[in-house]
Amino acid sequence: MKQAFDLTLRTWRATAVRRFFGPSVRALVVRSEIGLFAVDPEDFGVGRKLRKNGRYGSDEVQRLSPYLSNDSRLLVVGAHIGTLAIPLSRVCREVIAVEANPATFELLTMNIALNGAKNCQAIQLAASDKEEMLPFVLNRVNSGGSKRLPKIDKFMYRYDHPETVQVRANSLDHQFADRSFRVVVMDIEGSEYFALRGMQDILAHCEVLMVEFLPHHLRNVAGVGVTEFLSVIKPHFTRMTIPSQQLVVPAGGFDNALAAMYERDEGESGLIFDKAP
Repeated sequence: MKQAFDLTLRTWRATAVRRFFGPSVRALVVRSEIGLFAVDPEDFGVGRKLRKNGRYGSDEVQRLSPYLSNDSRLLVVGAHIGTLAIPLSRVCREVIAVEANPATFELLTMNIALNGAKNCQAIQLAASDKEEMLPFVLNRVNSGGSKRLPKIDKFMYRYDHPETVQVRANSLDHQFADRSFRVVVMDIEGSEYFALRGMQDILAHCEVLMVEFLPHHLRNVAGVGVTEFLSVIKPHFTRMTIPSQQLVVPAGGFDNALAAMYERDEGESGLIFDKAP
């Protein structure tokens, strides 16, 4: 009950902000600690944190930087407005930033230009396991929560009355058949299983994967469990780090560690898988 009230209140506040600025204001430009960012005034997720604090995602940037060098290629799947892709572009050779939400993609391209990130290329695409047109939910209050149409409907996915549109989807192995990446970062709100299934060649050749793990996304959006989720990861990696627990798990312990988190409904913003000897 409290969660529903909080989400409804957030929607009311976001709508009030939109009314204050008027329908013609597409974005506000924020000077943050990682650069200039155009943010949607109605976004009370990443946008609000940048407007209020001038910072977002610094922990993830610091966590990933040691894996990158000036000859590395980075693939960011679910780049949102670029708060990870753009700062990391300063420490590597090339960044490919994939974003499905058409409104967010527009802001991503703005932010790449605002920060002069010439080695960062934005591609509008939903990562999946095949070429298709995909029903996609455009959340307004937390645009970072936009996602493929969930298999199981929940109030937390539709509290801000989002529009559903069709977006182009494809497997990343097909999209990037001629490219390889040292590091892959993925945060796509429940589409991770499908995207990972469609990028087995990329995973075979990359060194590090950072991927969001949220049990409710696995259950309700993808309709899979821990076993299916890990089936597309385990063939390629030998070690998993759970940053929030400061825990490093060898391949033989992947299933038990994530099953316990799944049962507790405990998420992790970025599990790190690598190929330690």
